[in-house]
Amino acid sequence: MQFNESFTVAFDAIRTNKTRTFLTMLGIIIGVSAVILLVAIGSGLKNYVLEQFESLGANTLVIMPGELSMGSEDEGGGMPGGGVTSSKFTFDHLKELERKGKTIKTVMAYMENNAKMRYKGKTHVTQVAGVGPQYQEIRSQKVISGSFFTLAQYNSSKRVCVLGATVVEKLFAQTNPLGKKITIADQQYTVLGVLEEKGSLGGIDMDDQVFIPATTALRQFDMEYIQSFLVQSENPQVIPQTINEIEKILLKYFDEDEFSVLDTKNILQAISQVLSALTLALAGIAAISLVVGGIGIMNIMLVSVTERTREIGLRKAVGAKPKDILFQFLVEAVILSLVGGILGISFGVLGSLLLRKFIKTAITSWSIIIAFSVSALVGVIFGVAPAAKAAKLDPIESLRYE
Repeated sequence: MQFNESFTVAFDAIRTNKTRTFLTMLGIIIGVSAVILLVAIGSGLKNYVLEQFESLGANTLVIMPGELSMGSEDEGGGMPGGGVTSSKFTFDHLKELERKGKTIKTVMAYMENNAKMRYKGKTHVTQVAGVGPQYQEIRSQKVISGSFFTLAQYNSSKRVCVLGATVVEKLFAQTNPLGKKITIADQQYTVLGVLEEKGSLGGIDMDDQVFIPATTALRQFDMEYIQSFLVQSENPQVIPQTINEIEKILLKYFDEDEFSVLDTKNILQAISQVLSALTLALAGIAAISLVVGGIGIMNIMLVSVTERTREIGLRKAVGAKPKDILFQFLVEAVILSLVGGILGISFGVLGSLLLRKFIKTAITSWSIIIAFSVSALVGVIFGVAPAAKAAKLDPIESLRYE
């Protein structure tokens, strides 16, 4: 049997029963599209998280209470570790860092709490963050309307606030919020500005926040200590020196296990590792359906061998060799897998593009290549058994088969 004739016979057999062919390919279609779709979601989430952390800047450090370490790969793969303790940071420590940190560009207090907000009968519960006037510079998030609070307002603990875009939408709708008085946890605040939109992160609205001076937040929420500090180094090259300076200053007031200095670069690497593992896990879970699809192909091909026993006997009687029969049925299985893989890629890419209206997705070439390659491999692996069975049939017995 000629090589091209095997393909012609295979396509004719597939076209004979279109419904059964489609149902056979369905498992492969679902498997391939699921792999591409889930990897796109995982990759999109990873890219967005990394973008958010990168917005902190390459020369930003976070001072947290308790003993936290990102670790190395030998020490646990760079995952957060250690115990967390309650904060004992104060504004005196902040001033000490500002005064004695030679390579420290700026230090900002950061704390957060949930609170109910009210404006003319409308209420909304959201996160209220106490920050410094340097927030825009450190987080690279600008005010698009109005202004941020000043150092003077910060030092005098004024009740002023800057709103995220979602809060504006919830409380003010089409009304200009600038200069309006809103109530935050039973205290009145004046709206100074509105921040640019940041979007959503893993289903969390990053614009559903309100920012007030950290000095005001400490009193507003009856907090004794600052939750954490954000520190900007003069430049990325002096980060190690900055860490040493911070530790030297704070060790005068705390034990080693009472605070941690985290480099956002290390945090970024750890989060990247976690999200990469998550993306691969999602792809692995979706790939299970490819195996199910392969089993479906094998079952249908075995049924096809039984139905076409007389045809196989006739082909052998006129000179077809076992390897010709083996190749013919193997080609049919591979064609089913490849066509199913192509359709699965199309649906997966289309689904990823449609999902971009709701969440961030990133279509990766490696997921398409792997999904398509696996689908072809499935056709070969699960097509061997039916093809081998067909090749072994006795021509005389086959011709007698009813």
